[in-house]
Order: sequence, then structure tokens, then C-alpha cells
Amino acid sequence: ATKPMEVVLKEARQLAADGVRELNIVAQDTPYYGIDLYGEPRLAELLEELVKVEGIEWIRLLYFYPMYVTDKLLETIAAHKKILPYIDMPLQHISDSMLRRMSRRVTKAETVALLKKMREKIPGLTLRTTFITGFPGETDQDVNELASFVKEQKFQHVGVFPYSLEPDTPAAKLDGHLSEEVKNARRDRIMQVQQHIAFRHAAKKVGKTLDVIIDRPVEGEENAFIGRTQGDAPDIDSVVYVTASDEPLRPGQFTACEIAASQGYDLIGVAVGKPW
Repeated sequence: ATKPMEVVLKEARQLAADGVRELNIVAQDTPYYGIDLYGEPRLAELLEELVKVEGIEWIRLLYFYPMYVTDKLLETIAAHKKILPYIDMPLQHISDSMLRRMSRRVTKAETVALLKKMREKIPGLTLRTTFITGFPGETDQDVNELASFVKEQKFQHVGVFPYSLEPDTPAAKLDGHLSEEVKNARRDRIMQVQQHIAFRHAAKKVGKTLDVIIDRPVEGEENAFIGRTQGDAPDIDSVVYVTASDEPLRPGQFTACEIAASQGYDLIGVAVGKPW
């Protein structure tokens, strides 16, 4: 069941009191938040309240299906420094025939228009998405369309999963099931397209100074830590390997970090100035 706003805010204040500085907002369909309780989506209102919680510095939004993303919500995200310009939107596919077969109530044209609007309204937006390859009935043409879409959109983060058959789901009854080999080969193809894009995104950050939140020390290394930029969600996105110079760093601290190199998806940098 949906948690009422007061409960979410109480939890946020409690976490802040315990020293938590980053909130990750996750629901089954986050922009839909509040429909069952209040009869309308209330995520924008919830965010307006969460930014007032002292101690919370970063608010990150995950699991944004396209259906309920309103202009008001995008404007709220853009208006507050604490709400990171980061959205995770699991698109699952882009070919219209596949979107219909997956029972997604959105078309390719609507998705492309929404991504354009999101990028226009939220400066410096980082987008993460996930796709499924090998859904029953997927053709080579569908996969070509998906590969072109990934190439054009240049998402910062993409996950691709081969479709797995779950008995007693509507998809299990569809015709056109594909072999594991085909599903995996298609996943590898999309990930290959994305890899070039992700590596380029990382390389472009070299030479910049970025704020990084420290997650943990590197085991067995002196003054080496693993952190993330605002464009990276915990556990699923890339990391920054941070060398601390004079000040030892603690998990949960922020530090400015001069990015010295990129290594595949990840960055390597040196902490500068005082952590906070």
C-alpha cells in the first residue's frame, strides 16, 4: 500500500537525524505516487516537502514510468538543487509493436517527445533506462530499431535484460517465444552499442571537478575510497575511485573531486578541499 506523505516525511526526518544525506525515492511507479490515496499524483507535492528536510542533500528519483510525468513534476525537479537532475525511466523497448505486446500504454513517438521535454526542462539531466530483449514475438527489425534508438538518445546508463519466461503471466501465453541464445545475443548487441556511449560519457568528465558522495573505503588500500557523482545511483551505476590527500574521508561525506582519468564506465579522481 502507498505510504501517506506524513509517513514518508517522518521517515525522511528520521533518516536525516541518523546521518543519512541521500534519499533514493523508489516505488513501483514513482510518478503515480498518491493516486490511490489522494485521487491524483502527488509526487511533486511530496518533493516540495522533502527538500525542506534538514540534513538531506541529495534526492534521487528512480522508477519513473512515462505515463504520469507531468510538466509540474519536471518543473519541481528543475527548481530544487537538492533534487538531483537524475531520472531512472525503465522504457523496456521502443518499437511500437513490442510496446503493444508488452502492454505498455505509450508509443515510440510519445516516448521520444517526453525524453526531449525532460532534457529541455531539467538542465544537465542524467537518464538511466532498462530494456528487455527477446520478448515473445520480437523481430530482427525490432532489435535494429532499439539499437538505433539507444545510439541516438545517448543515455548515460542502460541496463539490458533478456526476457525470462514467468509461468502464469500474460506474456507466457504469447506466441513467438525465442531461444535463450537469441535473447542473449540481442542483449549483448544493445549493450555493445551502449558501452561506447557510456565510455564516452565517462571520458568527457576527465579534467572536471565534481561533487562526490563517499560510500565506502577501498579494502586494503590507504586513503582510497569509492564514491559516486550525482549522476550515479547506489549499487547500479558507475563509481568514482577517490584518493584522499590530507583529510581522511568517511562514508556519507561529500567531497569535491578532480577527475584525473576514466576507466571504462568508472572515474578515478583526487579529493580536493575540505569534505563536508
